Amino acid sequence: MKNIKTLFLLLTLALLAACAKDDDLSNLEDIPGLGGDTWQKTALDKWLYDTLVVPYNIEAKYKWDQFEFDLNKTLVPPQEAMVKPALQSIKKVWIDTYVQEAGIEFFRQNSPKFLILCGSASWNVDNGTITLGTAEGGRKVVLYSINSFRIKGMPNYKPSDSATLKQIFHVIEHEFGHILHQTILYPPAFKNISAGRYSANWTNISDDEAHANGFITPYAMSGFDDDFVEMISLMLTDGRAGFERLIASIPEGTAASGVTQAQAISALRQKEAMVVAYFKTAWKIDFYSLQTKKRKAVESLIY
Repeated sequence: MKNIKTLFLLLTLALLAACAKDDDLSNLEDIPGLGGDTWQKTALDKWLYDTLVVPYNIEAKYKWDQFEFDLNKTLVPPQEAMVKPALQSIKKVWIDTYVQEAGIEFFRQNSPKFLILCGSASWNVDNGTITLGTAEGGRKVVLYSINSFRIKGMPNYKPSDSATLKQIFHVIEHEFGHILHQTILYPPAFKNISAGRYSANWTNISDDEAHANGFITPYAMSGFDDDFVEMISLMLTDGRAGFERLIASIPEGTAASGVTQAQAISALRQKEAMVVAYFKTAWKIDFYSLQTKKRKAVESLIY
């Protein structure tokens, strides 16, 4: 005990000596992200407050804070000039369509309350994939690749940019789909449609292979929940015609896994029907009407 007291006294004296009362700390640089950071509010901050905070109680965070992300990732902050165009478009495709179809109270009650923006994608070096969005507890959604955001009318926009644009919409509809099914669970029978075909190896599966096995995307093969929300997100962003083209693209014959064309189409049709019924029963939402509104909003930004 005496040795412990002596050690404690020596540590205390060392700390006092290291930071004397008369030391000049005025030249030390501020360390951002430790609290107390301030900046002058801009026109962008006012727009975010009026557009997202006031009507929907959603805060969009674009000032860089590494602690909002994985600390082992090399990421790029969002360019301030990209924030408003990106969020205007997200509002048009995601928020406005849900409000029009289901009402503002539905959206206020179920929407995430924080949108965190990152300029670059988040690369996963272990499997070569990229993360374009994540959600935490139904209250925070992180959106990546904001600096790659381009819509019709922006400088240097090319039709090929629409792929990145649709990916961002796909991500936020996917994450919102998770929030919905975590609030009201989808029918358990959904898990039986493709039982035995899910794979942890989905990163090595192509779109065509996934379709031939009865999945709307390779990521849908990662598990039941992601299968369900991938159906929601891709059907909403690609529209009914896009989904029909996907169905029509499944080739005749049998996939390497043994799934026939008829079985793959049947699986996708069953999943479509369950998603439509879920939205009607759980949320009183006409899925096809919502789908039409969203596809029209997407097309207005890319064509």
